[in-house]
Amino acid sequence: MRHGKKFNHLGRKKGHREAMLSNMASSLFLHKRIFTTTAKAKALRVYVEPIITKGKTDSTHSRRVVFSYLQDKEAVKELFGPIADKVGDRPGGYTRILKTHTRLGDNAEMCMMELVDFNDLMLDQKVSKKSASTKSKRTRRGKKKAETPVAEAVEAAEVETEAPATETPENVEEPKAETNESAEDKE
Repeated sequence: MRHGKKFNHLGRKKGHREAMLSNMASSLFLHKRIFTTTAKAKALRVYVEPIITKGKTDSTHSRRVVFSYLQDKEAVKELFGPIADKVGDRPGGYTRILKTHTRLGDNAEMCMMELVDFNDLMLDQKVSKKSASTKSKRTRRGKKKAETPVAEAVEAAEVETEAPATETPENVEEPKAETNESAEDKE
């Protein structure tokens, strides 16, 4: 019975499973995106996320701990370099799993696993969605009645701002005319 055994064994013994996860993690760090089965990706997510969290603190001890998992110098350099810079302020959730299709031979669910901060297309879409959300939303309903008094108030404010502007030149011209008349009267 497998009571209390939560993680997926992936049909492998312990040594083979750890070596496979280590190699997949190194590939993920080096290439930022890998294609694999959904079961392996879910197991890899549990394996990789604590390693990335450890990579946020750049110390000799954390580098040695990460190297004990990965056994790959280049992957460790990549993790403590650009990856740590991009995920420094993210509080977890460093990977994304996107299901793609089923494999032709055995109908296994395939997916793409990637680091969240390194997908430029999705980051651009996120920015465009934010800018699109600032635009007005279209609805099938008519305009709300609360919006019309606001529009009238804006128009009234524009009229009020225009009125003092027209009054000031008249006020300025009249004193000039009075000074000219008073000057003529004195002569």
